[in-house]
Amino acid sequence: MKRKLVIAAVAASVVIGGGAAVAFADDEARTGAAEVRAADRAEGSTASSSKATAAEVIAAALRHTPGTAVGTDREDDGADAGTWHVDVVQADGVEQTVAVSPDTGKVLGVHRDTEDADDSDDDAGEARADLAALKGADVDAREAALAVAAKGAVTDVDLDDDRATVWSVDTAKAGEWQVDVRTGKVTQELDD
Repeated sequence: MKRKLVIAAVAASVVIGGGAAVAFADDEARTGAAEVRAADRAEGSTASSSKATAAEVIAAALRHTPGTAVGTDREDDGADAGTWHVDVVQADGVEQTVAVSPDTGKVLGVHRDTEDADDSDDDAGEARADLAALKGADVDAREAALAVAAKGAVTDVDLDDDRATVWSVDTAKAGEWQVDVRTGKVTQELDD
């Protein structure tokens, strides 16, 4: 009788434990973005728990579309208002724009900008120039966003057009900041 009880207890443990393992595995797949958000917050992000930060959306975009993030911003108008757009340049020089939900940090879609065939060579040249400027950089777009997050909610991160050696980072209330791509030094952008 004891033997049957022990076998039943072991079988129940296996069934319950197996179900729990499946539940945890399924939950892990759904909460991947939440784990990235938690890690980013631990590194200095100050956004509320219900909104994805710039650093989080850059990480999500790069997980979905591998390459080098050269900028991110939030859409101001239209149906996409609030949606983050992350520009990712792939090794072959192709630039993709990854749309990311501002609420969940999940990728909503990806597109390659092919609106004007005359500009496609210019766009490809710009993308290659951005990659060349970031070669040997120690601070990527995500790290620049994290570096400025303590100053305010980051709304835009771009490689500076005039000086490709700094990230230009905008915040909602604290103004513009520059982050050196080599040293990570943060300085406030002062109006001329």
